[in-house]
Amino acid sequence: MSGRLNLVAAGFALTALTYGLARFAYGLLLPQIRADLALDATQAGLISGSAFAAYCIGISATLVAGSRLGPRWLAVLAGIAATSGLALAATAQSFLTLGVAIALGGLSTGLTSPPLAIAVSRCIEEKARPRANGAINAGTAAGIIVSGLAFILLPANWRSLYALFASLGIGTTVWLYFAMPALSQADRMPSRSVRQLNRKGIGRLCISAFLAGAASTAIWTFGANTLDAALRFSDTHVAIAWIVLGLGGMLGLGTGGLTGRFGLARVHRCAIGGMALAIVGLAAAVYARWIGFPVMALFGLAYIVSSGAFLLWGIELYEDRPALGLGIPFLMLAIGQTAGAPLYGVLLDQAGSATALGCFAAVMVAALMWAPLAGQRTPAIFAAGTTR
Repeated sequence: MSGRLNLVAAGFALTALTYGLARFAYGLLLPQIRADLALDATQAGLISGSAFAAYCIGISATLVAGSRLGPRWLAVLAGIAATSGLALAATAQSFLTLGVAIALGGLSTGLTSPPLAIAVSRCIEEKARPRANGAINAGTAAGIIVSGLAFILLPANWRSLYALFASLGIGTTVWLYFAMPALSQADRMPSRSVRQLNRKGIGRLCISAFLAGAASTAIWTFGANTLDAALRFSDTHVAIAWIVLGLGGMLGLGTGGLTGRFGLARVHRCAIGGMALAIVGLAAAVYARWIGFPVMALFGLAYIVSSGAFLLWGIELYEDRPALGLGIPFLMLAIGQTAGAPLYGVLLDQAGSATALGCFAAVMVAALMWAPLAGQRTPAIFAAGTTR
């Protein structure tokens, strides 16, 4: 395997491990976890919120210390955090222990994206970077699909699943050490003042990303719980719906091409609207359970397109500092998710799933009020779409 292909494959595996397994598998396994550990919805939301909060810490740390560690050690640390979190989750016996485990998974995702972006920009020629970024980012959806398939093979056994995912994490972490480039002088970014970070349109991006992130927890954290408790899906049907969500996400990997053809603002609004429609559709599925499957596919597609549009929006604002342009929108999405997951859990406990879904659909619609300014274009080096 060539060095460049090995880098892309290792990046794909790391993305699948951290995002697909360490972070998002919690939503799939939540019905079983709640039953086993006697968690109420508020506690479940707090645990999910801890993962998103840890993500904020991780991505902030990479922006501050990444130039001192380099892509190799940042990626290895991401693998270690994900593997440790998965192993701890497999043995968790309490709300607190599980919270720490899921937070480690969230931390790993914050450490993942910047070193991969640096490695691709350094090791792969410019014209091939879009395809490399697209392949690496497909790992998120692939990890979601793998978790769903594993759930079908090991039903009613969430601890064994986490143990299996942890074993995959060990191999992936070792692989990353040999596949990722070491620290070089090119990684040492000059310091900038806070005032230089202020760009026209950054407030619009931050508000929209925060609201969209908060509303997305209705499905990322509680979607499987809704399918199980409100729609009475069997465990197998919940897993199939999760796989469908991942397949929908795979369809959203051409975000860069869409923005190049239709414009960043239009794609952004369509994606946000698609997520709002999916949340409403999940509430409506109580009247026709089969709606749950296309709703999950729509959400997966819309979320990946939306996150890709946010990334491209940030890159456009910070073309001179692409790592920062990547980090700011993902940070704001995670801050929104940190706030949204516990709030949804409280609403679910106090008012039921229909009210909670309706309120969070309204929050998602509110994110439509802020979009990229007219005339913003898609950065050429990201034309194939880098999504998370």
